[in-house]
Amino acid sequence: MQLGLVGLGKMGANMRTRIQQAGHEVVGYDPRPEVSDVASLPDLVAALDAPRAVWVMVPSGEPTRTTVAQLAEHLEPGDLVVDGGNSKYTDDQPHAELLGRNKIGYIDCGVSGGVWGLENGYGLMVGGSDDDVTRMMPIFDALRPPGERADGFVHAGPVGAGHYAKMVHNGVEYGLMHAYGEGYELLCAEPLIDDVEGTLRAWTQGTVVRSWLLELLVRALQEDPGFSEISDYTTDSGEGRWTVEEAIRHSVPANVISAALFARFASRQDQGSPALKAVSALRNQFGGHAVTDTRGRSVGETGAPPTS
Repeated sequence: MQLGLVGLGKMGANMRTRIQQAGHEVVGYDPRPEVSDVASLPDLVAALDAPRAVWVMVPSGEPTRTTVAQLAEHLEPGDLVVDGGNSKYTDDQPHAELLGRNKIGYIDCGVSGGVWGLENGYGLMVGGSDDDVTRMMPIFDALRPPGERADGFVHAGPVGAGHYAKMVHNGVEYGLMHAYGEGYELLCAEPLIDDVEGTLRAWTQGTVVRSWLLELLVRALQEDPGFSEISDYTTDSGEGRWTVEEAIRHSVPANVISAALFARFASRQDQGSPALKAVSALRNQFGGHAVTDTRGRSVGETGAPPTS
């Protein structure tokens, strides 16, 4: 299958590689000429055979809205657009209506996997019509983890469902990371515990709290024992806020997710927190997000898979 891919950042570039490794043709566009296959968005459209499929992987909000509007001008009836970024689900129906006026299809796809997706595959949460989703299944199959399709992929519902599912996923992620961070801080506070990193590593096998996030926390401690090189300043992508807003709208008590979000707000005040250092380190590990060092400087976007 042939795919146009707009946005070749940390995730977009890895997605291009994974799709190509599955035998598909990808034509990528990015404003940075050193990584782009074509010079402009119109050139991307021109390079694709009709009916076209274009995957948008750019920052949420105005960058995505602008890209979708431009594609609406250049694509033709029968083409299809997939928004794989972290857009708010309320943007999806307007995008579908805008494209639909030109008889262009639209899918929203929440993508999880961070910088590790190239190696491990991506979790995909999709919203759209049955026909449009079926058409894109060769690409979804290339991106998702190996194994049964139901493991790592879901057609969650109509347009908007994919990004809604990803929003809640990220809210849960906030809570999980903060629970691990608090556990780490409590272990650090107890003099009886001689080996904090070893204790966490022991939890990664056979226990009910084992998870990939816990493995990444152990890896982060091995790279920076005690998290001495980073501060506890922790940003948020916005999806935790959206999840809490939805919890309020639906009268669903989201105590843990709300507390984790507010803790990130607290991290930006003049205080130190080992738990939030752990959260900051985890965001760097799975997503390659930059962290702030103890002098307030933004330091490397890392998280590359280990060599062994």
